[in-house]
Amino acid sequence: MDDITTLYRRWLFDLWHGDFSVAEEILTPDFVGHWPSVDVHGPQGAADQIRQSHDYFTDIKVTLDVGPVVGDGLVAAGWTFHGSYRGGIPGTTAAPGTRISFAGQDIFRVADGRFAEYWVVSDGLGMMNALGAL
Repeated sequence: MDDITTLYRRWLFDLWHGDFSVAEEILTPDFVGHWPSVDVHGPQGAADQIRQSHDYFTDIKVTLDVGPVVGDGLVAAGWTFHGSYRGGIPGTTAAPGTRISFAGQDIFRVADGRFAEYWVVSDGLGMMNALGAL
């Protein structure tokens, strides 16, 4: 369980904070990530999806709010994303530099000591509202 907790912490605190090389170490080669609007495949697909968040936000900090809870080959956790908006998301009116936060939850399936599949639920509506899109 400690190894899986460390794996999750590497996901949240290394990969999400910009160390994209971590994806190859913590995700299986056939990893599938289910984001709300897209499925991504492989460690590079996941890193590219996270990199896109860095294209839209600077000063990214993700905090661990709950968990991780580990059991039956699954990991679940709750987090909060904090960042300063760079601009570029269609339909938003917030000025660059606008600081936002929104919450979410992760669920991972573990295989062979790495993450093999991922589901995320996040407050996209709250994020878009904070960015002036609603």
